[in-house]
Amino acid sequence: MKIRIVTIGVYGFDEASFFDALGAAKVDTFCDIRSRRGVRGATYAFANSKRLQARLAELSIRYIYRKELGPTKAVRDKQAAADKATKTTKRKRTALGEAFIEAYHTECLAAFEPHSLLDELASDAQVVALFCVETAPEACHRSLVADKLAKTLHLEVEDILP
Repeated sequence: MKIRIVTIGVYGFDEASFFDALGAAKVDTFCDIRSRRGVRGATYAFANSKRLQARLAELSIRYIYRKELGPTKAVRDKQAAADKATKTTKRKRTALGEAFIEAYHTECLAAFEPHSLLDELASDAQVVALFCVETAPEACHRSLVADKLAKTLHLEVEDILP
């Protein structure tokens, strides 16, 4: 089974363009790697877990939740401190801080076995979307997960941007 990985965040999309982007990329499996599966505000309410899963089901896109890939509060706090030091808001961040990257690797990625994700996929899966919220992949842990998958499993990765 040859899998292609895409990454996508919700910020910057509206509901229609988000689901259109998934369709255009031919995503058949959606892997939610958020710690918390809610998004504040009406603009992104479509990305709240129950609504998101219902819409994906309508589009015949399988939904997988990998909570262990979501950064813990302690790891998120490292990024919050870096953002505060640089006076950068979460939605304006363009890169992850070194402390976050190191902590995420130690607390989340070290125990992540990429083959376990493959084992969870349906036999006909071809395009898997790694999902979190940030617009820029470089500003989100999904880029770290995608990098590990790409290197370990020799998979192609594409970032879907608004």
